[in-house]
Amino acid sequence: MTSEVSQVSLSELPMDNWMAHLPSALWDTPLCFMAIPGSHNAITYCLDKNDRSPVDLTQPDMLQKLDKYMKPIIRPFVYKWAIAQECNVREQLDCGVRYCDLRIAHRPNDSSDDLYFYHGVYTTITVETVLKEISEWLDVHPKEVVILSFSHFQGLSQELHTQLVSTIKSVFDSKLCPKTECVTLRNLWSRGYQVIISYEHNVAYCHHELWSHIPYWWANKSKAEALMEEFERRKQNGRPESLKDMVMSTYPTLLSWVRQQKPGSRTGSLNIIAGDFVTESKFVPTVIALNEHLLEGTT
Repeated sequence: MTSEVSQVSLSELPMDNWMAHLPSALWDTPLCFMAIPGSHNAITYCLDKNDRSPVDLTQPDMLQKLDKYMKPIIRPFVYKWAIAQECNVREQLDCGVRYCDLRIAHRPNDSSDDLYFYHGVYTTITVETVLKEISEWLDVHPKEVVILSFSHFQGLSQELHTQLVSTIKSVFDSKLCPKTECVTLRNLWSRGYQVIISYEHNVAYCHHELWSHIPYWWANKSKAEALMEEFERRKQNGRPESLKDMVMSTYPTLLSWVRQQKPGSRTGSLNIIAGDFVTESKFVPTVIALNEHLLEGTT
């Protein structure tokens, strides 16, 4: 596909296949120079609301104690601040997300080797199940590439890390892009690679399919002056009711800041930026549209 710059409006591409529809002038651009939309705390749409599920061990001791003795009162507040995405992983990919922030845990006092995601509490869905869903989605979208970031490992022994890596390799198999490859869309497409694994643990050095930490910007932690001022202003008006209330109220300011960013090779250029509740705003197409800057002067 080729396009004149004047005809390109990347924000209007079909979001489930936006990489496949990018103009050919971008096919040889390294992914690290492109603007890629991501999902922060991607698997928090299925947190376990069963009272038997403990609060995750990263939470303050006081919260863990309160949850133990005052669960009916405490849990609703935990969920309001722990859920960062309400749509499942397939829906997030359909809306254009190509980077997923995955936080992995082995639940305490669990005799099985099952691994889950967590944020406040643990998920009901296992890591393997989600990875298989992603792989099945990629089968139907052969030109889309996802970056999966595994981090914040809680309760994982070396044996469980070994098991997780084995699961990743088994599920994605030939879709995995080794870290020695030149990562452009043209190169990935020619080799059938669709998955880049960022693995924030020293086990990554032992496997050529695992990349070490791939950094991203979290939209809500941006140091952009205007965004900080907006957060401060809203904070003065009282604490929001939930994470979603806070995020959605600041999205207009956030998107205004995102539109001012540019991808590319220069210092300060934007690459991966992840947000909360990404399917409920114009966040994803706004990030994708930034790649129009890379087309300037290419025709």
